Amino acid sequence: MELLPRRPAWPLTCLVLLSLRPWPGADAQAGFQLHQPQKEVSVRVGETLTLSCTVTAGGPIGAVKWLKGWGSGNETIYDQKDPSTWGKRAGNDSSTDFTILIRDVRPEDTGTYYCVKFHKTTAGEELYQRGEGTVVVVQARPSNPTVSGPRDRVEPGKTASFTCNSWGFFPSDINVKWFKDKTLIQSQLPNVTPEPSNFTYSLSSTVTVMLQKDDIRSELTCQVLHTTLTAPLTRSYRLSQVLRVPPSKVVVQPSGSVGLNETVNFTCEVQGFYPGSVTITWLENGKEMNTGSTPQLTETPEGLFELRSMVAVQAVQEKNGSVFTCRVLHEGQDPLSRNATLWVTASGQKESNSPYTNGSSLFIYVAVGVVCTVLALLVVAILYLIRVKQSKGKSSPSARLHEPEKSSGTTTQDSDPNNMTYADLNFTKEKKNVQRVIEVSQQSEYACIQGSQAPASNDNLTYADLDMVHLSKAPRRPAPCPEETTSEYASVQIQRQ
Repeated sequence: MELLPRRPAWPLTCLVLLSLRPWPGADAQAGFQLHQPQKEVSVRVGETLTLSCTVTAGGPIGAVKWLKGWGSGNETIYDQKDPSTWGKRAGNDSSTDFTILIRDVRPEDTGTYYCVKFHKTTAGEELYQRGEGTVVVVQARPSNPTVSGPRDRVEPGKTASFTCNSWGFFPSDINVKWFKDKTLIQSQLPNVTPEPSNFTYSLSSTVTVMLQKDDIRSELTCQVLHTTLTAPLTRSYRLSQVLRVPPSKVVVQPSGSVGLNETVNFTCEVQGFYPGSVTITWLENGKEMNTGSTPQLTETPEGLFELRSMVAVQAVQEKNGSVFTCRVLHEGQDPLSRNATLWVTASGQKESNSPYTNGSSLFIYVAVGVVCTVLALLVVAILYLIRVKQSKGKSSPSARLHEPEKSSGTTTQDSDPNNMTYADLNFTKEKKNVQRVIEVSQQSEYACIQGSQAPASNDNLTYADLDMVHLSKAPRRPAPCPEETTSEYASVQIQRQ
């Protein structure tokens, strides 16, 4: 008996398996459906994410799972048989609703999620049907911003840069504004970069400010705006944290020269500085002193500081000419020094032209002295000239009468020979021994000079010098008679032309 060859049995086996295995088309015809309605979901960090998925009854035997991503890099988010997955069913008793919840969402939860129906076979679970996927966007709220400034303090008139930082936000769209005391100022474009191994972004914004002396009470404010915020996030920075105002004035005020063994107080005033950390050291002839009062720090309305330190010194002779120095050290900068010299007077009286005046008062006193000397010399010269003139004005012991010119229209003496010209004069007396001689003529003109008091001697006569004296004409009078011995007179004859 010839044996016929065996037909391979695998086609029958495959047919049996195919007949046992449901396939999508057949199930679809049977009415099975998987529905994933959400196309995109936006959620904020920390909130609970809800992913919806429903299936119809009568489907093949197999589990329904949630996967994040598709392909080789997918991740199981929900598996009913694996409690380690963090997705939880919203309703555990339902056989058709496979909505899950993901609590405390993080930025890394951003991605696309799929609801998948598997078919259980002897070889294991095989994909049967999946949803269209839901895109999940996790909106991360920016962190509270921080503002940093330069490490070292900056003096007025110089620029300083300040940086505002914020991180952990998503999406990347973000806005930053800078204010100085509520006034908007221009800043550089913000730098937004993705954070490594994360789906969030970080922000860095920088602004440059020219510092001023009155910025001690000023503030810089960084304002961050994002879609996840209902109100902007702000952070302020006080400019006093970085501003350094050096002392505007250091003055040493001594009380001037003092008497021996008296006490002189040297005061050092430091004005207009910030911050208030100042060290004052007193030195005597370059050597540090152990004495000195505790500095008194006061604040001005502008926010600056003033400080006063005083040292008392006994004015002994050994300290005469000693130099006292106030050295001011502010914020570790180069020290400022001011000097004063102690002068001791033996009399104990303070000198007005003390060297403490730095020469200004001495110059004034010298100038005043020169002016007074010149004025005194001028007065002496004027008095001398007046005296010389007066001495030249005194007449010699004689009398001169100059007859004025006679005009052509006047009557000549020939027409009236008896007319006489005379003058009565009172003047200073001088002694001269002469004889009283009176010559009387009808053709004479004379001047009769009467003294107010009789001379002590009968022979004394008084003479006068007369220049340019016009003698008035008078009617003819009798010839003068010899006067008494107590009279003083002068008789001058003028010859007619």
